[in-house]
Amino acid sequence: MSILKKLIIPIFLIGVLFSCDDNKSGDVAKNQPTISVRLVDAPGDYEAVNIEIVDVTIKMNNDNDDDNGWMSLEANNEIVNLLDFTGGFSKVLVDRFPIPAGTLSQMRLVLGDGNTIVIEGENNESETFDLKTPSAQQSGLKLKVNTTIEEGFTYDFVLDFDVEKSIVIAGNSGNIILKPVLYASAEASSGIIEGIVSPNDVPSMVSVLVDDNGTPETDDDFIITAYTDEVTGAFALWGIPAGTYEVIATPIDDESDYSYGSAVDVTVTNGEVTIITDPIELMLKTGSISGTISGLAEGVVATISINDDASTSVETDADGMYVIEAVIPRDYTVTISAEGYVSQEFMITLEPAEEEVIDATLVI
Repeated sequence: MSILKKLIIPIFLIGVLFSCDDNKSGDVAKNQPTISVRLVDAPGDYEAVNIEIVDVTIKMNNDNDDDNGWMSLEANNEIVNLLDFTGGFSKVLVDRFPIPAGTLSQMRLVLGDGNTIVIEGENNESETFDLKTPSAQQSGLKLKVNTTIEEGFTYDFVLDFDVEKSIVIAGNSGNIILKPVLYASAEASSGIIEGIVSPNDVPSMVSVLVDDNGTPETDDDFIITAYTDEVTGAFALWGIPAGTYEVIATPIDDESDYSYGSAVDVTVTNGEVTIITDPIELMLKTGSISGTISGLAEGVVATISINDDASTSVETDADGMYVIEAVIPRDYTVTISAEGYVSQEFMITLEPAEEEVIDATLVI
């Protein structure tokens, strides 16, 4: 059973990535293990979600649920905007902090009460609200890790904060509550996918569907997402279990000229970064060409064809109507013909999502 299945509380560890520490440092003993903790975020539909990080603490060789035995990793006490850490960006909470060898039993993310959320209100004006934290979570968000820490290694833990699921609107009170949810997957059962979406100036969301148990049932499936960088189009999907995936990119703006793009057969290996070498190309939204052909004798049908790669053609129905769907935007010559009638040609430029109408009357 993977660590993913062992977690009972809604915190999910991503990446227990470790490697030999070849770097020499005067502050860290040569064989003493060190730990780094980074924070990343799944996308959320808010202007900003600001949380106060107080500390990250751990318990070594101690699986008890009491408040004794916690060791501070001396994280900076600061307020961070979670939405700054999507699309491959991360916030370093702890950087190569020395810890004892043994079993890292538990980790705790401690939050303060200086948490706020910024939401776009009426007239597109931003409004800031306090985020309330349930009293049961004010002592910290505990995670059972149970990872063996050996001398001479550096361990990198990545926590993925799911903003969309962590914000709760209380019923009649109208309070906005922060109930943090962090998704988890250990390095032994996860990897990373990195790539670029093109055009890189079209902000997009990239996602993969993870079939957690490899079964036909969908109850255990989940989607891992990330935003692309607004300048480079780069993205990083963290915590992807080993397997083969289709990576799908979709523009954030529904009014975009683009529909989606995908990369298929992307193989993820545990503990490794998979780089999609070719950019994921967003496809322009397809359009259609339709119309009514008149002037035909009873029982005569017209053929409407376009000069695309497939030499697509359709025939009119009994009412003289036709439609060609899923047409890629570009310049076309539309030819309308019928036996015994003079053919007609139309030069058109089909735009993304355009519904081009071409009516014609054929003559003998």
